Parts: sequence; C-alpha cells; structure tokens
Amino acid sequence: MAHIIVVGNEKGGAGKSTVSMHVAAALSRLGRKVSALDLDLRQKTLGTYITNRARFMEKSGLSLPGPSWRDLPEIDQSALQPGENIYDRRLSAAVAEMEPDSDFILIDCPGSHTRLSQVAHSLADTLITPLNDSFIDFDLLAHVDSDGQTILGPSVYSEMVWNARQLRAQAGLKPIDWVVVRNRLGAQQMVNKEKMGRALENLARRIGFRTAPGFHERVIFRELFPRGLTLLDLKDIGVKQLNISNVAARQELRDLINALKLPGVTADF
Repeated sequence: MAHIIVVGNEKGGAGKSTVSMHVAAALSRLGRKVSALDLDLRQKTLGTYITNRARFMEKSGLSLPGPSWRDLPEIDQSALQPGENIYDRRLSAAVAEMEPDSDFILIDCPGSHTRLSQVAHSLADTLITPLNDSFIDFDLLAHVDSDGQTILGPSVYSEMVWNARQLRAQAGLKPIDWVVVRNRLGAQQMVNKEKMGRALENLARRIGFRTAPGFHERVIFRELFPRGLTLLDLKDIGVKQLNISNVAARQELRDLINALKLPGVTADF
C-alpha cells in the first residue's frame, strides 16, 4: 500500500505548499512514484504549483521528476449511502485511484478546519505540520502562559490530531508519525528561537510528536513558484554555480527528508 503523507495545520502562511512540493519532488528524484492531492479547494496552491511545473516543462522542453496531481473526482449524489458525506467519498475515491500506481500519496491540507482536512488526517501514516518559529503559530498546538514555557493545555489542532489518532486506533491502523517542522528559522540564536525550541521539546513529550528542521526564510522559494520549480531543479535549468544560500537550502531539504524517516528513503541528492 502507498505510504500517505499529510501536510497540514490550521493556519495559513506556514509554508505547507512549499514543503509539500519539495518533499514530493525530492521523493520523485529518489525514484519513488508520488501522487499529490490538494484539499484547499478554493486556493489550490499546490495544484497551481504542479500545473506551473507542467507548463514550464512544456515550454522549455525539459523533463523534470515530480509528482502527478489530480483533482478530487466528482461523485454523483445518488451513489452515496444514507448519511454518507460526499467529501468523504470524493477523498476515499481519489486515494483508491492513486494507490495502485503510487509509492507515496501526499495530501496538502488547507490552512483551516474542514471536513476534508479532518478525514485526511485520519489517513496519514506520516503527518507533517509546518510551523513558523513564532509563539503565534505555537498557539495552534498549545496554549502557553506568559512565561512562554508553561503549557496550559492543547489547542484546537492538537485535539484534531488526537481525534485522528483515535480513529486510526479503532480501525486497527498503525499510529500516525507526527512531525512538526520548524519553518522560517532565524539565522541567529535569538531568545525567542531558544524559547520556542524548549517549548516544542516540552510539548512533544506531552502530546507525542517529533520535531524536524525546516526552511529558513529565503527569496528563492518565492521565485521558484511561477515556474513550478524546486531547489533540486536549479542545475537542470542551467544554473551552473549555486550561491551559498541555495546550497544551504538544498541541505535543509536533505535534512528534512532524512528527519521524516519515510520507509526506504534516504536523501542522497
């Protein structure tokens, strides 16, 4: 069966689609068959990213490894069972269609709580939660006291993950491997960065997730999107000498892929 990776949280602007595209493209370069779903039915940032990639390849005559992408299939209301939710059926139908030809299925969730996102989390073998290195984003996982260290209790997103874990346990499925990815880290050892690290370590022990390094804030990510490119494509499009920032960003991606501990995957690009 395909290994399902879900990229989600309930806050926009944390870099979910950038992480999704780079993880999918990295796995493709490592010879894995990757299919992708974008559950943000309004914005479709990941879907647009992959479409931009296909358009760029057609114009440039290049062939770059990457994920296959499809929309959720339409379902005739008359085909639903009594009480069945149409979005549940659309998501399960999409996964069933992709699974025979996929080693990994990557599902990018919207930055809000939706029925689709809730169901997708219960399907996750690996859950990646990108998080900006800020206590504003930390509040998505847990509420903290004014000292920035004392955890007062879990927040809405953590509760949703807990519910997804319960559903998987009831179905006899293996537990979700939940990985919180720290994005937009500052280059310097600032006080806030250190506090965030300690708070995440504390919370990880309490609610059961791992942490992994993400991406620093870099202009290159915004420049790649219109062409659907990733950091791993730069040499293929004729960039002969990577600058220091791009080399560092590639290393960040390598570290992230290895930290995810996906089955049979070692980042050697």
